[in-house]
Amino acid sequence: MTALSVDLSVLDLVPVRSDQATGDAIAASRDLARVADGLGYRRYWVAEHHNMPAVAATNPPVLIAMLAAATERIRVGSGGMMLPNHAPLVVAEQFALLEAAHPGRIDLGIGRAPGTDPLTRYVLRGGSAESADEAVAKFADYVEDVRTLMTTEGVELQVGPRRQPLRATPSARSTAEMWLLGSSDYSARLAAEKGLPYVFAHHFSGEGTGVALDLYRSSYRPSPEHPEPRTFLTVNAVVAETEEEALRRALPNVQQMIALRTGAPLHPQRLVEHAEAVEMTPDQRALGQAMATRWIVGSPDRARARLEELAQEYGVDEVMVHPVAGAAVGTDARTSPAREETLRLLAG
Repeated sequence: MTALSVDLSVLDLVPVRSDQATGDAIAASRDLARVADGLGYRRYWVAEHHNMPAVAATNPPVLIAMLAAATERIRVGSGGMMLPNHAPLVVAEQFALLEAAHPGRIDLGIGRAPGTDPLTRYVLRGGSAESADEAVAKFADYVEDVRTLMTTEGVELQVGPRRQPLRATPSARSTAEMWLLGSSDYSARLAAEKGLPYVFAHHFSGEGTGVALDLYRSSYRPSPEHPEPRTFLTVNAVVAETEEEALRRALPNVQQMIALRTGAPLHPQRLVEHAEAVEMTPDQRALGQAMATRWIVGSPDRARARLEELAQEYGVDEVMVHPVAGAAVGTDARTSPAREETLRLLAG
């Protein structure tokens, strides 16, 4: 098997299956990160979602600290921190500490979406719908605030007659690398304007990726840290020894995405056999098939070839795979062997 021409990374939402407690899901993701580390994957990112029965990634900084401590080489980061949910200084402090503990290994990916339902968003912002809307409107300013506060110099603020220094951590020697994330052209424009790396959420929609990346590259303004635009591709992936088995393992996540897109009740991720027993309507099957065609699902040779095609199509040298393979009945609750196999078979 020939080596891939692109680097591989991992996106993890820390999925919670119907046979798992939250602690089981975290243990499985910790093992998955160790597998990625050993296989030479470049980075491992966790996402921020709230109040979802199948997602345990509610607090990226806490997870990043666990995963970075459990691995040796791989970069660990957020994909992403949803900045309107948080005060910029808090985010800067969290990632400054993570970078101090694991220098050269921390990524701060920032998103503008709330990553949750309106009620949870309201609670996250202290019970104020107005403050949540203001935070979205001030997103560009908040990005700059975080970027500045994490620098080794920090800032000085004028408070009445006094000037006061403000730093995210007392004595930084390096800073986490910032990325802007998005699923529309807004973040592509902002990243280009600020000279920051950028990632489009291809794994989520699969539509508009080329347009967003072209916009980012064509309007990029070089910055001292990043003289050239930097981006990579994200994609859902399920790889097994046969295409038939890969399609089976993809089914639980397909059903989750159908529920999310249609507003149906959400639930912990089904085991493969339980997903197979669900009666899906023709419309649901059609929607599921349409979504899965944008994923990498198949045998190792087929999956690796498709990964190379996508990298060439979008002009990237790195692909971040979101391993969404479901687990079989009887799987140890603290493990995710099908997700681990996806990473191993892709890496070759």
